[in-house]
Amino acid sequence: MGLSRFLVFRLPKVLTESRVMDYGRSLVMVVVAFLCGFRVGFSMTNEAHVKNFISWDDIKVDEHQIKLSDSRVNHNRSRVIVVNKNGEADSVTIQGAIDMVPENNTRRVKIYILPGTYREKVTVPKSKPYISFVGNSGQMSNTIISWGDKASDKDSNGVFLGTYKSASVTVESDYFCATDITFENTVIQTPGEPGMQAVALRISGDKAMFYKVKVIGTQDTLLDESGSHYFYQCHIRGSVDFIFGNSRSLYQDCVIESTAVRTGAIAAHHRDSPNDDTGFSFVNCKINGTGRIYLGRAWGNYSRAIYSNCYFDNIINPAGWTDWNDPSRDKYNLHS
Repeated sequence: MGLSRFLVFRLPKVLTESRVMDYGRSLVMVVVAFLCGFRVGFSMTNEAHVKNFISWDDIKVDEHQIKLSDSRVNHNRSRVIVVNKNGEADSVTIQGAIDMVPENNTRRVKIYILPGTYREKVTVPKSKPYISFVGNSGQMSNTIISWGDKASDKDSNGVFLGTYKSASVTVESDYFCATDITFENTVIQTPGEPGMQAVALRISGDKAMFYKVKVIGTQDTLLDESGSHYFYQCHIRGSVDFIFGNSRSLYQDCVIESTAVRTGAIAAHHRDSPNDDTGFSFVNCKINGTGRIYLGRAWGNYSRAIYSNCYFDNIINPAGWTDWNDPSRDKYNLHS
């Protein structure tokens, strides 16, 4: 398809170019307001108490100045906890490092994760905000958090996990950020087989930033569940509904890669009320891969996804969207 200036849909009608341009201008204003309120990337701080914003400094670690003894006891500056699966660090597991963070902390805690594949299921609870996951700069493919649960698996009580609990990494806390990390679910979706939903990353905390991370899976890769989130220069891979949820998120300069064998879909947004200020915005992204995929599926009655200045490989289903087999949802279209 080449470079598309604007392709916008809001359950699920594609707008004409003139209408799209008008709508696109308003979206640019919304995006600017979103970022200014979020303050991602526009602030540098040396304050001991970090509140209400994420700075570029929050995803930086000077590995040459890290002293493990200091990381445990120094409470007067941003704390760094080092994770090395081979030992000789604060923790050999990422969950172990999270457990070291005090409940209801008000200072930024950076968890510096050395290269390796960490086979563990990780949860950042709501009671632990201001946490950063930091890998080695430029090596996001070498620092991997990996697990392999799927919706049809059962827990220790014999109860099906379901999609939500299949996540390899769950982030429930606010002001979380991550860089140079890969979040992976190793389940490979088989077309037509039930219970294959397998989440790599589930994010439900508010005001989160992801910079140069990979999120890898097949069906339901990224559960962008709720809150306001910013994905910048990230790589997200999947086949069916592989970005889904009801958050208010901006995806900027990202690679969105389809691995669909035959058909698939990128975004499944779950906005059910016209009063919700949620939606997925894809700006300056590259959509590539395999299969014939929909740009979105209307999971909710007012599902909303916007593609602006994105490049599309010739893999997009000409229909562009699907109403999730519920024609009644078509009445909420924005008509050209």
